[in-house]
Amino acid sequence: MELIESFFPNLYSYWYKFINNCIATFKMFIISGSISFILGLLFGVLLIVWKKDGIKPNKILYTILSLFINLFRSIPFVILLVFLIPFTRKIVGTAIGVKGAIIPLIFGTVPFFSRQVETALENVAPGKAEAARSMGSGTFGLIFRVYLHESVPELIRVTTITAISLVGLTTMAGAVGAGGLGDFAINYGQGLNHQDIIYACIVVLLLFICLVQFSGSFLARKTTNRELFKHGHKESVGNPEK
Repeated sequence: MELIESFFPNLYSYWYKFINNCIATFKMFIISGSISFILGLLFGVLLIVWKKDGIKPNKILYTILSLFINLFRSIPFVILLVFLIPFTRKIVGTAIGVKGAIIPLIFGTVPFFSRQVETALENVAPGKAEAARSMGSGTFGLIFRVYLHESVPELIRVTTITAISLVGLTTMAGAVGAGGLGDFAINYGQGLNHQDIIYACIVVLLLFICLVQFSGSFLARKTTNRELFKHGHKESVGNPEK
């Protein structure tokens, strides 16, 4: 605390507010991130299933879902926050604070993540899906045992990209009273001309983003090595000379 008082004197004066806003940012990230991951993964899979050459092509459903995703991806997040205020109030009863930020964060994250998931799943070799289909795999078997299973490293990478983007969105949500580090930096940093508070918020966000990136890269690397080892082991078993 003495070190903080020396380098960040103004932050020291609002230390408990700073901690509470760090917790608020973390809550927004975890809650909206968890819901966005589930919905984004679901929509991404449906895009693969319903596309023209997908598992069960359905032009109408694919077009509707694709238009919905493109619509919300095209709206800047700050405008989306304001646009969703009436809807957010009906759903959670308020448009401010952590509760009021969850709905806009989900709407801002799910379309982006859905497209990322679609791209990751499209990289699966068509031959693997055809081989599984010829062996009797149904729709769910193709989804879970082929597309999702083969795309684990890539899905981790796109999830990491989306998580980092979500950190930025939680900070932007502070501009409309959502709380968190964005709100703290604006009201107590810029508003009171306390530059050290702004620096402290930047440092915390930078460390958090570095942690997310390191974790994602580590998991992606581990799963990639596991897949390479598994395929290499199968080839060795099939060919004793290897």
